[in-house]
Amino acid sequence: MMRKFELALEAVLFQSRWLLAPFYLGLAAALVLLLVHFVIEFGHFAGLVLHADRNAIVLGILGLIDIAFMGNLVLIVIFSGYENFVSRIEMSGHDRPEWMAKVDFGGLKQKLMTSIVAISAVEVLKAFMNIEQYDPVRLGWLVGIHGVFLASLLAVVIADRLGDGTKPPGEKSEARGGNAKA
Repeated sequence: MMRKFELALEAVLFQSRWLLAPFYLGLAAALVLLLVHFVIEFGHFAGLVLHADRNAIVLGILGLIDIAFMGNLVLIVIFSGYENFVSRIEMSGHDRPEWMAKVDFGGLKQKLMTSIVAISAVEVLKAFMNIEQYDPVRLGWLVGIHGVFLASLLAVVIADRLGDGTKPPGEKSEARGGNAKA
């Protein structure tokens, strides 16, 4: 009787991973909204480019890069999160990005932090390109926050490397190259 209860409970818990699927569908919809925002920003930028100075062009391009980085971040969360926590994506006959099967939970954290650092770096660069519109306190906050993101990325990388040192040798390569579920 107790064993049947245990098996039923484990089945419910195992199937509960599908509760995450709507989150990833919502993120896919957010990616569509981000694309709409990108198209609007691109149209705005394209309309100004003929009369803009060099700094305005660089700032416009950096703005587009910033949106593209955000899209990359959302896509990484969708693919890696779904594959690590819900189910393997099986799309035969489609061009599957090579990194999809190789990103375990530690790799996902590193990719997320790397994307956040890149987005932050673009924001800092945009501020320096437009430095006359920033007061020193706000600029200091931007640089300080970027430094915190960078330090966080380094902490995640170091923690993952140290954690790999505690695993048996065969398990390290499997977690790096496989689809380790967390």
